[in-house]
Amino acid sequence: MASLIRHVTIDCADPYALARFWAEALDGALGEDDNPGDPEAAVESAGATLLFIRVPDGKSVKNRVHLDLQPQDRSREEEVERLLALGATLLDDRRTPDGRGWAVLADPEGNEFCVERGHAERIATGDA
Repeated sequence: MASLIRHVTIDCADPYALARFWAEALDGALGEDDNPGDPEAAVESAGATLLFIRVPDGKSVKNRVHLDLQPQDRSREEEVERLLALGATLLDDRRTPDGRGWAVLADPEGNEFCVERGHAERIATGDA
């Protein structure tokens, strides 16, 4: 049997704070034993488990790997607005007039991620 991905691990300065952001973003849950100041924190969600690890160096370049989010119960625009309200930043707007494209955001520590069209939007344009 091939290996399975157990976690997607993200280096960061404050694991607990960043895990709280992602728990809200993904409607997930922090690990029961995760507390402020811990050197690592995990978020369990329906799509993946994210593990946040404290590292001494700050982020200095674009991520080589990033997450692509597809909203299941809201539109892309609604999801972008919700994530911005949680503390994300819009980095690049690649949405197109025909409704396709995506938005590039950054989490509170600057890690890039994309928000694609929602599930219903993909069905409406025949791209499901």
